[in-house]
Amino acid sequence: MTVSRLRNARSATAVGVIAIFLWSCLALLTTLTEGIPPFELLTLSFGVAFAASLITLGRDGLAGFSSWRQPWAVWATGFIGIFVYHALYFFALKVAPAAEASLINYLWPLMLVLLSAFAAGEKLHKRQVLGAVLGLAGTAFIMQQRATQSAATMPVAGYLAAFGCALIWAGYSVFNRRFSAVPSSIIGAICGMSAAAGLVCHLAFETTVWPDFKQWAAIVVLGLGPAGLAFFAWDHATKHGNLATLGALSYLAPLISTLLLIVVGHGHASPILIVPALLIIAGAVIATAQAPEKAPATRSMVSHE
Repeated sequence: MTVSRLRNARSATAVGVIAIFLWSCLALLTTLTEGIPPFELLTLSFGVAFAASLITLGRDGLAGFSSWRQPWAVWATGFIGIFVYHALYFFALKVAPAAEASLINYLWPLMLVLLSAFAAGEKLHKRQVLGAVLGLAGTAFIMQQRATQSAATMPVAGYLAAFGCALIWAGYSVFNRRFSAVPSSIIGAICGMSAAAGLVCHLAFETTVWPDFKQWAAIVVLGLGPAGLAFFAWDHATKHGNLATLGALSYLAPLISTLLLIVVGHGHASPILIVPALLIIAGAVIATAQAPEKAPATRSMVSHE
């Protein structure tokens, strides 16, 4: 049984890599939606994810939505983790320099590695901490390459919002493990809630911009990938995979994101990029190196009805 659990944990961790890769495409896809206000983009992309979920689950009729019958704690956790995180992130990018806000936000993988030590059944290894620290160093290097001239006054509110993003996503990823018996199909409904909340924020703070064909195409891909499948994959991974390893591997996202932007001509290749690349790759290799470990044995707080 222990061997089987360990194998399942590794498989779930591998599923988490799908989410990390999809989030790596977020910056590239977002550039294709330039001109669309942030909350409008959030509403439309999560709306696509919600619609896709309705179509998928609706094939079994009303019975397909039985997994959505869950206690309020499940809904609150998902809503805070997904919508509140994105709302704070958009605010941080608006009032603080993007490079600095992104770097502070990318404290979340390191926080995830450290918080996983407190999750039942998780044993924190030195190699995982080292891998996360190396990943953070590489991410800092990338963000500094993107950095623009700093504002004259320190945008404290933006920095606090970015730190809140890191804390919320790391906390959500760890706390979500307590709902390991809840099917990941619940994410579709939470995407719907996020789209509705995003619409309220859009109508309150933004002016609607009707997307053109290229923007619609990018929005659909965003909704099916980074704002859709990625959250389903991450939900499964955080419930059944190795949290510390997921945290360390997450630092591959800014590296892959930067490389994708360079490949399509939205960034400039530089020999200096090899420094963060080596740091991040080394961190991922160290964090995922084979080592004796016990399979996670976290008890679920909620069972699927």
